Amino acid sequence: MRTRGGIAAGGAGGAPRRRGLSAELAGFAARIGHDFRDPALLVRAVTHASLSGPARPSNERLEFLGDRVLGLVVAEALYRADGEAAEGMLAPRLNALVRLETCAEVARGIGLGDVLRLGRSEALTGGRRKDALLGDALEAVIAAVYLDGGFEAARAVILRLWADRIAQAGEARRDAKSSLQEWAQARGLPPPAYAEVARTGPDHAPQFTVRVTLATGEAAEAAAGSKRAAEQAAAAAMLHVLEGGNG
Repeated sequence: MRTRGGIAAGGAGGAPRRRGLSAELAGFAARIGHDFRDPALLVRAVTHASLSGPARPSNERLEFLGDRVLGLVVAEALYRADGEAAEGMLAPRLNALVRLETCAEVARGIGLGDVLRLGRSEALTGGRRKDALLGDALEAVIAAVYLDGGFEAARAVILRLWADRIAQAGEARRDAKSSLQEWAQARGLPPPAYAEVARTGPDHAPQFTVRVTLATGEAAEAAAGSKRAAEQAAAAAMLHVLEGGNG
C-alpha cells in the first residue's frame, strides 16, 4: 500500500520507505542515517558488476567518486582534530582510515554485505564477505549519498560511521616517537636517532627539518615549526614507511 506521495508503508521496523527500495535496503538506509530522495542511487551503489547489465548499471563509477569524497571528509576531520600534527603525521592516519580493509570493516558493521546485489557465481563464492567487494560498495554508497543529498549529507554519514576510528587514529599517532621506539625495541634494535638537518625561516617563525635514522639504515625526514614537532613528524613518516605506505 502506498501513500499519495509515493511512500510505501511497511519498511524496516514498520517505518515508511520510498518507492524503489526493498525492505532490506530501506533498513540499510536507516542504518547509515540517510533518506534517499532518489532510491535508484542506492540500488546502483549496492549492485556489483557481476550482476550488472545495460538496464542494471554497476557501482563502479560511484565507487570512483565515493573514494574521493571519503578521502576529503576524513582528511578534513583529521586536520581539525589535531591542530599541531604535521603532514607527515596526518598522512599515515588518513591512509589507515581510508584503506580497503578499513572500509570493509565499516561495511560489515552496518550490514552492507547483506544487501549487496551479486551475480550467482560471486554470491556462491562468498562475495558478501570479501574485503574488495565490501570496501568498494561502501565507497559507492558514500557517492550515492553525496549525489542524492550533497556534500554535507555525505560528510554527516562518513563522520557518523568513522567517528570512533578517527578518534582512535589521533590517539594512536599522537606520540609517534614512542611508537617508533617501541617498534625498534621489539626487534632488538637501539633507539632511533634524531638529527636536525636544516633550519629555515625567520627567527620568529622558524622551520625545523629533522631526520630520524634506524640502526638498520632506514631514514625519514619531516619539517615542522618546532624541533619537537619535527621529530614527531619524522617518526610518523618512518612508521608510515615501515608499514608499507607509499603516499
